[in-house]
Amino acid sequence: MIRVVKYLSVLLFSAVLLSCGGKEFKKPPIEDMIRDMPSDRVFSIVLHDMDVHGNFFHEYFHQYSIIEEDEPGIPKEMETGWYQVDKNYFNQHLNNMGMEIASRGEDGKLNKGVNPPGYNNYIGNEKYGHWEQRNGHSFWAFYGQYMFMRSMFHLGTYPVRRSYYTNYRGSYYGTGRSYYGPTTNGRSYYGTSSAYNSSRRPNSTWSNNRTSFKQRVSGRTSRSSSRYGGSSSRSRGGGFGK
Repeated sequence: MIRVVKYLSVLLFSAVLLSCGGKEFKKPPIEDMIRDMPSDRVFSIVLHDMDVHGNFFHEYFHQYSIIEEDEPGIPKEMETGWYQVDKNYFNQHLNNMGMEIASRGEDGKLNKGVNPPGYNNYIGNEKYGHWEQRNGHSFWAFYGQYMFMRSMFHLGTYPVRRSYYTNYRGSYYGTGRSYYGPTTNGRSYYGTSSAYNSSRRPNSTWSNNRTSFKQRVSGRTSRSSSRYGGSSSRSRGGGFGK
């Protein structure tokens, strides 16, 4: 009987450890996507949406948008289904919704840096467009046959200034640092909490569910604090982050 109790205790401890940030060895789904791509295929993988299931034991999910060239110079966009990811990977990309998280260019180079969609393969590439002057600033504009990419990258509402692109290529490209564009009033131009992303996905699963998720975590932490006395420093627990 004692052995059974000990065994059950170990199982419970392991489950709690995983839910509270223990190591999980689930391979990121984009690794399989990259593996299955033809080695000469130009593509971009964008973090399209996110979600968390569960009140105590959480499960984390990503949905991706893949921009892929079946024919050279003709990109097509498709949305994937939902993939379960581990907590660490989810937290790693918590600020990257709407961002490109992997790509391969015409030169065959694989890039796993985080950057605004289109910045690696299309924006700034004179094969697809040019910089034009408007109101004293230089903005990226696609040629007529590639005008569909204007909508694909939401440039109508959030155009790319040449200064943004120059800053990215000069200070971020190839460094492993994430580029979120300029920051105004504490809010970055790109990324999960940006106006760009809200415009891109106004009714995303993440925007609809993250408030209730934070409330569930906060309520659970408050009950735990009351039960054991004192205040808790884990008011942001559950892997959500800030």
